[in-house]
Amino acid sequence: MRSIGDNGASMAAEEAEKDRRRRRRNRPYKKNTSPAPEGALGNLMDSICGPPPELSENGSGVLGAHPMYTTPTPTPTPLEPPEVTFNSLPPIHIFEDHASSSEVKGEEVSQISQSCPLPSTSYFTPVQSRKFRAVSREEKKKYFDSYWPDQAAEDAFKRGTAFKAKFRVNAHNRAEAYCTVDGLPVDVLINGIVAQNRAIEGDTVAITLDPITIWTKIKGANSPSKQGPEIGDSSSIKGTPISSTFQSNRNTCMTSTSLTTENGHDTRDSDTLDQIERVEKTDYGRALERIKAIITSNPTKRPTGRVVSIIKRSPRRMAVVGFFVTAPLLPEIEFSGKGADSYQGMTKKKKKKNDTISALHLVPNDPRLPKMTVSIDNLPGVARERVKIGDLTIKKELIAARLDEWNEESWFPVAQVVDVLGPGCEIETQIAAILFEHAIRSARFSQDLISCIPGPSWEIPEEEVTARRDLRSIITFTIDPPSAIELDDALSIEILPDGVFRIGVHIADVAYFVKPNSSLDKEAQVLSTSVYMVQHKLSMLPKELSQGCATLSPGLDRLAMSVIWDFDSNGNILDRWIGRSVIFSCCKLSYDLVQDVIDTGFGPSNLNGSNIPQVYGKYQWKDVVKSLESFDDLSQKLKEIRFREGALSLGNSKLAFLFDEGGLPYDSYRCDERIEACSLVEEFMLLANRSVAEVIASAFPDCALLRRHPEPNLRRLREFEVFCGRLGIELDASSSGQLHLSLSKIREKLKDEPFLFDIIVSYASKPMQPALYFCTGDLKAKMDEWGHYALSVPFYTHFTSPIRRYPDIIVHRTLLAVIDAEACLKRNDVSGNNNVEMGSFTGLTFDRKMAKSKEGKDALLGAAIKFRVPGVEVLGELAEYCNERKLASRHAEEAGQKVFLWALLKNKQALISEARVMGLGPKFMSVYVQKLACEKRIYYDEVEELAADWLESTETLVLDLYRRKPFQKKGTVSKYRPIEDVTLIENPSELLEEVETTETNSTELYPAVFPMVLRVLSSVHVALRAIGGDDGPIDIGVRLYASSYF
Repeated sequence: MRSIGDNGASMAAEEAEKDRRRRRRNRPYKKNTSPAPEGALGNLMDSICGPPPELSENGSGVLGAHPMYTTPTPTPTPLEPPEVTFNSLPPIHIFEDHASSSEVKGEEVSQISQSCPLPSTSYFTPVQSRKFRAVSREEKKKYFDSYWPDQAAEDAFKRGTAFKAKFRVNAHNRAEAYCTVDGLPVDVLINGIVAQNRAIEGDTVAITLDPITIWTKIKGANSPSKQGPEIGDSSSIKGTPISSTFQSNRNTCMTSTSLTTENGHDTRDSDTLDQIERVEKTDYGRALERIKAIITSNPTKRPTGRVVSIIKRSPRRMAVVGFFVTAPLLPEIEFSGKGADSYQGMTKKKKKKNDTISALHLVPNDPRLPKMTVSIDNLPGVARERVKIGDLTIKKELIAARLDEWNEESWFPVAQVVDVLGPGCEIETQIAAILFEHAIRSARFSQDLISCIPGPSWEIPEEEVTARRDLRSIITFTIDPPSAIELDDALSIEILPDGVFRIGVHIADVAYFVKPNSSLDKEAQVLSTSVYMVQHKLSMLPKELSQGCATLSPGLDRLAMSVIWDFDSNGNILDRWIGRSVIFSCCKLSYDLVQDVIDTGFGPSNLNGSNIPQVYGKYQWKDVVKSLESFDDLSQKLKEIRFREGALSLGNSKLAFLFDEGGLPYDSYRCDERIEACSLVEEFMLLANRSVAEVIASAFPDCALLRRHPEPNLRRLREFEVFCGRLGIELDASSSGQLHLSLSKIREKLKDEPFLFDIIVSYASKPMQPALYFCTGDLKAKMDEWGHYALSVPFYTHFTSPIRRYPDIIVHRTLLAVIDAEACLKRNDVSGNNNVEMGSFTGLTFDRKMAKSKEGKDALLGAAIKFRVPGVEVLGELAEYCNERKLASRHAEEAGQKVFLWALLKNKQALISEARVMGLGPKFMSVYVQKLACEKRIYYDEVEELAADWLESTETLVLDLYRRKPFQKKGTVSKYRPIEDVTLIENPSELLEEVETTETNSTELYPAVFPMVLRVLSSVHVALRAIGGDDGPIDIGVRLYASSYF
C-alpha cells in the first residue's frame, strides 16, 4: 500500500506536470521551416482544377476555416484575380507572435506567393498568404474586401476567372446565399457575410469560385431530402432539347398540314442551325466546360465562391421596410466568443460615456436583408423630434427606407428613412408597406394627358372602319368575372354551311390609343402591369381608357385585334386570319352564369329570367346559349388535343375572404376547383397567344417579344420522384406530358383523399421555374430555350390582355407591323396571291421565300419603323424589366393575401386546422396546412419542456414533454424558447366543459396526446395565429395542437 507521504509526492508531481503543460500551451509556436509535402488530387481533377490551394493564416485556405468566421483578405493591386500557385503546400504558421515577425514592415499587409503562377484562365479564387500587424486606433478595420473595378471584372468575365450571376439569399439563413451561373448545372453557394461582401438580395454580382477542396456537400446528396427542398438550385433539366420535344406535336392543333422548312413555316433555317452548332471556344466557354466536368465528376459537391464586385444593384436597396430598434446590434453571425464580448463591452462603454444616442437600427421585415443603421439627424422632421423626446411608440410603426451606402469598414449598411408609414397593426399601413417594398405605385396621369383620351361619346372614325374588317354582324360576347369592368377579350362564332366553325378571339386594340413614346405610353411602360390585391387595384392605364373607349363593352362598336380560325368538327384548324377589326359585343357574361348554362344542359328555359343579361342588337338569349354550346364542345376538344401533345396543368388552391360592412375579413374559404366556364375561355386565349407568337417570331426573328417557360429544376424534380416512390405512387416526370398523365392517374387513385393529392400537387409545383419574357434576338443561338415547358409549345407570347399588361401592347405593335408589311406586298401584287382569307405572313403557312426577298425585307423593315418595333437591345432590357415588375406584382398580391389572413386570425384566439407532415428533420418539420393551402415550418429544437428525438434510420420524430425542466445556471439567460411558441397545449377537462355547452359536429378537431410519433405524411392538428404587427413583421404562426395529458 502507498503511504500518505507517497500520495502527497504523487500529487505534487502531477501538479508540476500540469504546470509544464500549461506553460507549453501558452508558449508561442516555433516557425515551421520544413515544407509540407506536395498535395495532388491524383485523378482527373488535377488536370482540370489543379492541385489543392495553399494554406494561409486566417485566410479562406486555412484547414477547417469557414468563410463566415474568417477575416477578408485585402485585394491585391491591381484589383484583378491574382495568379497564384496551387501546386504545393507552403509552410504552415499557426498563432505566430506578431512581434517576432521581422518580415512585416511599414504598410505591408499581405504577401502573395509568385511561385509557379496559374494560367490566366483559372476560374478559382486564389487563397492568399497573409501577415498581420497591429492596427492603430486612427485606422479603421476593414471587414470586407474592396470591389474590383468594372474593367477588371469585365476582363475576368472574358477570361473565365469570374462569373456574372444573380445573388439570392436564403430567407431562413441570411449567411447563406446562392448564385446561378449560366451554363452550370448547380448554383454556387456564397457562404458567410464576409464572402457575400455587402451584396444584397437581387443584386447582379461578379463572383469567383473557391478551390474544389473547400466546396461543400450538397444537402441531401446521398439521400432524399427530409426537410423539404433546399433553397438554392434554379438549374434545369439537361436532357432532350425542348425544341425536339415540341417538333413531334407542334402542328396537330395549329394545322392539318405538316409545318416544315419545305413549306416555309419553320423559322429554324439552315443559317440559324449552323450558328447554333458553332460553339464559340472562348476562354469563358472553356472555363465553364471545365467546371461542368468537375461538377459532373463530383455530383455530391456544391461549388462555393465569393462576391468580388456588384455589377447591377438590386431595386430592393431602394425599398426597405422595417421597424426601429434602439438596442445595440451585434454583427450578424460573424462575431462569437471573445469578439462578441468585446463588441458588447464597447457598446456599453459608449453608452455610459454618452447617454444620448445618435443613431437607430432598422431591422428589415425581409429576413434576406441586413440590419441597417439610421442617423437620427437624417430622420424626417416629425420622426426626428419624436425620437429626441423619447417617444417609444415609433418603434411600433413601419418605416420605409432606402439603403444609402455600405463601406468596407462597417458591418451594417447606412439607411436613409423615406417615410414613417404608420402603426404596423393596421391593414392600410401594411398595404402601403407592401407597395413601397415592391416599388409599386399608382399611375401618375396628368389631367392634360387624360383630357386627350376620347370621352364616353366617342365613335369610331369612318375611315378607320373602312380600313378594318367589319365583324359587327357576327354574334360576339365577353365572358369575365362578375365584377370585371375592364373587358379586353371577346369571343365570336359563325357556323358555316359546310359544318366548319369559324371562331374569333377579339382583343381590345389598345395600341390604337397608346401611341409609341407618348406620355401615356411612357407611364404604362414604367408601371408595366396592373396590380390586383385583396380590396385594392392599381391599373396600368387610366380608367378613362381602360373602362372607356378601349374596353369591349356590350352594345357599342369597338376596335379590336382579331385572330379567326376555321375548325372542323374534330378541332383541327383549317384556316387562319389575323388582322384589325371592328366588333359589336351583344352581351356581357360572367363565368358563373356560363357555368349555370353548362350545368343545365344549355337549356335556356331552365334559367331564371332575372339572371339573364341584356342582349343588344339583332341576337337573342337563345342564340347566345346555342353559341356557348358550340364553344364548350370545341374547347373540350382543343383541351384534349393540348394535353395529348404534352401540356401540363398544376391547379393550385387559392384563399378567398368574406368581408363585413367595415371591409374587415370575418371568414375565409378555399377556391379549389376551376369551373368549366373558365376552361372554355382559356383554351381560345392560349391558342390566340400561340398563333400570334408564331407570326411575330417568323417575321421578326431578332426582335419578337416572346414568353418562355424553362424546364424544371432537375434536383427538385428527382426529390419529387423519390417522395412519390416512398408513398408507393408511380411517377413519370420525363416530360411535361408524362408528368401530367401521372398526376391525372394519381388524382383518380386518391379521389377519396383530396388532401393528400393537394400535397402531391404542392410538391410537384416546387421544381417548376417561372415563365419569362425574352427578346428572340438575345437567344437566337439557343432556340431550344424558346419553348414553353408547361404548355409544351415552341412559341408563346402574351397578346390577350393589353389593358393590364404592357408586353401585350409591344406584341400588338409588332403584329401590326407584320400585318402592314403583308398588306403592302398585296397592294404591290408581288406574291400574286390576293386572297383576303389567306395571308403570306399571318396565315397557317409562313412564306419564308417572300420574307427573304428584297421586297419582303423592305416591307418588313418599313413596317417595323412605322410601328416603332423595338430593336434587340431595347427589347431585351424591356423584357427584363417586365419580368421584374411581373414578379413584384405577384409577390405583392401574395403579401396582400397574407395581410388579410393575418387580420382575420388576429381577431381569433386560435384557428385549428388539419395538416400533413411533408418533411421531417432534427430541428424542424414542414407541414401542409389545409386551411391555408400552403406549406409552413414548425421549429422544435431548443424548446423548454419539449424533447425532440430524431431517429435517422427510420426517419421518425418523437416529440414528448420533459418531466422536469433542463438544468439552467442561476442568473443566466435561457437559450431555450418557451414551449408556447411551438405548441398550443389545451387542458382536456376544459375542452370537455366547452363541448358540453356548445354544439359540435363530426369535424371537430381535438388536441393530440404526447408523446407524438411523426413520419412523413402523418396527420397532425395545428393551431394558427397572427404574429407581429406592433413589434415586428406580420406572419401566420403555426403551432402543434396538443393535450396537457400524457
